[in-house]
Amino acid sequence: MEAKHDSVLMKEVLEALEIQPSDTVVDATIGGAGHFTSMLSALGEGGVLVGIDADPAAVERGREAYALDRRPERPVAHVVNDNFRNLERVLERLKIGQVDKVLFDLGWSGYQIAAPRGFSFSAKGGPASGGQVIDEPLLMTYGEGGETAADIVNSSSEEDLADIIFTYGEESFARGIARAIVAARAKERILTTQSLVAAILAGTPRWYHERKIHPATKTFQALRIATNDELGSLRVGITAALAALSGGGRLAVISFHSIEDRMVKNILRDAVQAGRGTLIPKKPIVPTRAEILANRRARSAKLRIFERTSVPAEQLSSSPIFSYA
Repeated sequence: MEAKHDSVLMKEVLEALEIQPSDTVVDATIGGAGHFTSMLSALGEGGVLVGIDADPAAVERGREAYALDRRPERPVAHVVNDNFRNLERVLERLKIGQVDKVLFDLGWSGYQIAAPRGFSFSAKGGPASGGQVIDEPLLMTYGEGGETAADIVNSSSEEDLADIIFTYGEESFARGIARAIVAARAKERILTTQSLVAAILAGTPRWYHERKIHPATKTFQALRIATNDELGSLRVGITAALAALSGGGRLAVISFHSIEDRMVKNILRDAVQAGRGTLIPKKPIVPTRAEILANRRARSAKLRIFERTSVPAEQLSSSPIFSYA
């Protein structure tokens, strides 16, 4: 699969963050480095850009982007290989107290999809449409090491698998899929995307295979979220970003599915109710029709922006908004 990545809502993100040349900015998800490069260009001498990603390949793309910026007035850049759940620790290590702008882009880049790590089964449409399933190792990890999707699939109980698939994938056939996975792994360990797709097809009705969306899509989403503890990381990371924001600072979050967006919405709503800032605008920003036509991955994107009010630093730790970790 050819690696390609188009950053979503680029114009809207830059307009929302209103980056000034001397700002301290955090790109918590370097990914394809599209937003990272644009924010780098908006900064100048006196500015600081911190780029974070758990994927070593994404970190390398950030470093390459910075190396290509030959401006004499370019900002200082710190490119860090870490999970954004460790944002507080990263900033402490860099001796950065407060930041002016933060971006979380929760989509996975075209480079990650193209990497043979089992994120995608590469099927276009349902099985009836003739979409080809490409076989890859069932890893789904962003970095090296740690628990893989194959570990979860082969060691979890049927009940736990059903809970994961239903909770993180919102899959209505979660119990049937979990039952089919357990039956399949009793014969042979499920170690590849093709083996997992076969089990999912066995656990879902035939009519479900005829739909435009592949019947394995929600299960793969659920396993990716579980493998990387994405929701736990998101909760901790956004809480740390809110704590680090300076008065008037802005946080932008791009989410791509309802589970993530619901969590982001609730955390930011609680921050507003605690008097810590406002949402600008109150409703999420979505891509234009033109962007969706040019980049199909943008169709489900939602951008939420939070602006911190000017609050004395000594009051920040006492707010209930910082109790999510």
